[in-house]
Amino acid sequence: MRIRLSDNFDCHKLIVFTFPAVAMMVFTSIYTMVDGFFVSNFVGKVPFAAVNLIYPLFPIAAAIGLMIGSGGNALVGICLGEGDREKANSYFSMFIYSMLGIGSIFGIVCFCFSEDLSRMLGAQGELLYYATLYADYLFLSTPFFILSFTLQGFFVTAEKPKLGFCITLLGGMLNIVLDPLFIIVFEMGLKGAAIATVLSQVISVTVALIYFSGKNDSLLSLLKNPEFDFKVLTRSCFNGMSEMVTNIAVSVVTIVYNFQLIKAYGDNGVAAFGVIMYLSFLFTAAFYGFATGSAPIFSYNFGARRKVMLKKILIRALKLVLIGGAVIVLVSEVFSDLLAQIFVGYDEELCYLTSHALKLYAVSFLFSGIAIFGSAFFTALNNGMVSAVISIFRTFIFEIGAIIVLPIMIGANGIWLAIVVAEISSLLLTWFCMKKCSVKYGLNS
Repeated sequence: MRIRLSDNFDCHKLIVFTFPAVAMMVFTSIYTMVDGFFVSNFVGKVPFAAVNLIYPLFPIAAAIGLMIGSGGNALVGICLGEGDREKANSYFSMFIYSMLGIGSIFGIVCFCFSEDLSRMLGAQGELLYYATLYADYLFLSTPFFILSFTLQGFFVTAEKPKLGFCITLLGGMLNIVLDPLFIIVFEMGLKGAAIATVLSQVISVTVALIYFSGKNDSLLSLLKNPEFDFKVLTRSCFNGMSEMVTNIAVSVVTIVYNFQLIKAYGDNGVAAFGVIMYLSFLFTAAFYGFATGSAPIFSYNFGARRKVMLKKILIRALKLVLIGGAVIVLVSEVFSDLLAQIFVGYDEELCYLTSHALKLYAVSFLFSGIAIFGSAFFTALNNGMVSAVISIFRTFIFEIGAIIVLPIMIGANGIWLAIVVAEISSLLLTWFCMKKCSVKYGLNS
């Protein structure tokens, strides 16, 4: 039975509706995880370190896609809730074409300066060679990389979350198959890993664009000549600013982490953090997927003025986020040794450090889902200001501040515990914002 945005969502229906978006985000995170696994185990420690060193550049590209994907998606969802499907399709088309253009420009500029960017992040010698090599290939696919994030939310709004999941699954499976083929069979090394990632992104996004361009039974279609409204585009960018800030912050936070870890542990610290980041992307992908999947529900109910239903779904969603966080913490703590061995089992000292760090870092997953969901919730209600405040404080202020201060107070373990302090602080801030806005959105009724 088809679930519609106008339905009364109990916990079960909420899980069923958001599951494809959760799975979509998880498989998107697998793109980088698969590369990390094969590069670490079959190419070498230096190329693996190079991939981790160059990584901070790519959340910036993802940030652009998520900014429009969330901010624009909220506007499209509100239009659908108001019954204006023609305007929804016009906005949707404008957002997609804008991302193609912006992504192309961003990719070309970064490609031209890839070596300088790698050097700026601290790469030199052999690390510089591998970092530049990997970045060059990925920058060429930037338009598709950005669109992969933009389209995630629109599949849900189009009431086609399962199709979005299947297309993302296609990309993930291609990456899983092509990585060992190019790296091991064809002996292409790091270049093979980069090409595998590029092909998986290009193919999956192309399939999605073909679907929306033709006749389909979803709520959205790509128009050939949509009306371009710069004010609407600007408003969507502002509304989705929190998602952009979050991803840019990932880049900045990673750089700060790397500097602290090099001082405390040397190269092993950076490698251990690389593994933890892969796992963190995988686990928090569930939160981001749930937030993305449920956002159109809130946008629709907000546009339809159904405040009582809005509050009921919000309470159910928060309960599911807390339960999910507890499960993720349990899995991380119980299987920390195994997870470390999968990536760096070839180095005993590095494996021990990674397992120890993961046990400390994993506590944050109990709290992180609330702030992630809260930020997306306010974006869905077209309140980009509150959403941005939560994101900015969560990353730029709470996390970076904790990374700098905690090691001074309690030593090297403070680096791994910084995220825990940041997420607890973010949870309290999110609760305060929801309390403050409860009257406006009927959450106190």
